[in-house]
Amino acid sequence: MSEAILRWKKPHAGWQIQQCLPLAARAPAAPRSRWQRLWQGLQQSFRLMVGVHDYQTYLKHMREKHPEQTPMDERAFHRYCLEARFPSQAGKLGKCPC
Repeated sequence: MSEAILRWKKPHAGWQIQQCLPLAARAPAAPRSRWQRLWQGLQQSFRLMVGVHDYQTYLKHMREKHPEQTPMDERAFHRYCLEARFPSQAGKLGKCPC
């Protein structure tokens, strides 16, 4: 455990939460240049080539296209992607031969 956590002491005076903001309510991102968008697109392409799917893109898609459905949690999403790539059911095509 971090030493800073162990050294932390509760203040003696009374204190309370003044404002609580949801994590999703972030300030709008600064506009990205063409090169930044190109670089991020290349990064995502390379990740998909090696089989690493983008959970944040999935969440964005679910919010925009399917707001009535509850999105999978991150663990279930990655399990779904692995199952789609390497099916565990016998007789399914695409099963890893090893």
